[in-house]
Amino acid sequence: MTMKRTAILLGIALAVSAGGPAYAKKSKAASNRGLATAHQPVVSRTDFVYDVATDGGSITANEANRLAGWFNSLKIGYGDKIAVDSADNYASNGATDVVATLAARYGLLLDKSAPLTAGQVAPGALRVVVSRLKAVVPGCSDWSQPAQPNFGARTSSNYGCATSSNLAAMIANPSDLIEGQIGDPTTSVATSSKAVKTYRDSTNTGSGGLNSEGTGQQ
Repeated sequence: MTMKRTAILLGIALAVSAGGPAYAKKSKAASNRGLATAHQPVVSRTDFVYDVATDGGSITANEANRLAGWFNSLKIGYGDKIAVDSADNYASNGATDVVATLAARYGLLLDKSAPLTAGQVAPGALRVVVSRLKAVVPGCSDWSQPAQPNFGARTSSNYGCATSSNLAAMIANPSDLIEGQIGDPTTSVATSSKAVKTYRDSTNTGSGGLNSEGTGQQ
């Protein structure tokens, strides 16, 4: 009986010692004892290239229609960047104006410089580059670590996945996650005082709301 009990206890001890280091190593790899999430949005860029033939420094109507169809197929919109490039790093004003006019239909302006792309632009052609950014949070959802036990006072391995994933999905311009928009150094008096003027021109309804003068609406 004593030998049998000793063998059972020895087997349990070996099992615990074998699983202990592996669990400790796994916990150390995913340990996060701070409040900053380890899951952050990652922004990637994809460049779409289209070479347009020019005629005497301008773009013909047929080529312009083909370019417009290409824009429609990409469903370009806010957040996309459009630039032009040429073989001698110089694009004629006429051809550039056509591309700028087509881009303006989508509310976009041409970038001043085009990104590097594979291959050379043929002489007499104009390369139009549409750069599209996408934000994703890799590794989410992450339930690689159990919620309990938690002897290291760490946050959950899935901590921050929901917030970061929602931010990446809702951001209109993913480049804002890399570098925010530069604000206007001057304050517009016409727009900055609108909220204050609305408040001053309103009257208290007595029920916790405001009535706008002249409209009678809350």
